[in-house]
Amino acid sequence: MQETRRTNAERTRATRTALVTAARELFVDPGYAEASTPQIAAAAHVTRGALYHHYADKRDLFRAVVEAEAEAVAREIEARTSPVGSVHEAAAAGATRTAPRSSDAPPAPRPPHAPDAPDAPDARGMLVEGARAYLDAMAVPGRTRLLLVDAPAVLGAAETDALDARHARRTLRAGLAAAIDTTPDDAAPDDEARTGRARDGGSHPAERDRPTTPRVGDDVAHEDRLDALTLLLSAAFDRAALALDGGAPPHPVRAAVTELVDRVCAPRTTR
Repeated sequence: MQETRRTNAERTRATRTALVTAARELFVDPGYAEASTPQIAAAAHVTRGALYHHYADKRDLFRAVVEAEAEAVAREIEARTSPVGSVHEAAAAGATRTAPRSSDAPPAPRPPHAPDAPDAPDARGMLVEGARAYLDAMAVPGRTRLLLVDAPAVLGAAETDALDARHARRTLRAGLAAAIDTTPDDAAPDDEARTGRARDGGSHPAERDRPTTPRVGDDVAHEDRLDALTLLLSAAFDRAALALDGGAPPHPVRAAVTELVDRVCAPRTTR
């Protein structure tokens, strides 16, 4: 009996994987609106009854497709930024998920021309590498359309946002947390200033008399600031992926993404 249950589970996984694979192709070309469930079932070599046994409708199957795509993007980022990802892995694993991890995802295609991961760079460098990994992962044909164009239209903004938060945005937040935590808020004083303070027995007179001005964002809690930075950077990365998918010259877009990350992670007094 146990052997039969295992065989049935394997058969279920194979059917769902075939449906997700076939649906992905048809949702990309000719597109979600034009793809029909009979076409998908035929391409997957299953009956329409089997399709509706595993998925409630075409929208439900589309949800499984985009979940698999989002998981593939997150895996690519984590593979390229494992030192950062491993630091936050336990916390991420304990977070409440609004949907289970899909077991139906077909093997994800490798992003084209993805460079090897660097050898344990600093946290800011790793965050830059994560941004590059995201753009590389989104370069898989059809992925940008599925995740950034069709998903909001089919599933709605709220569900798409939740999906992003479970995957790519989660990895971005972990990288930002590591980079910001290792970036001092204040630039180190130069040797002359240190010498003057030591000689004067503390702060330099000019420094003692200088009025202090609160920095922008000093009244924002660290976690709230981190959430806001993650949201805005994620939107910038999505816009970059859309630009590249639309034929924008890659080098300026990628250079701008790198500069954006570097500026966000720079010491606050130098911005």
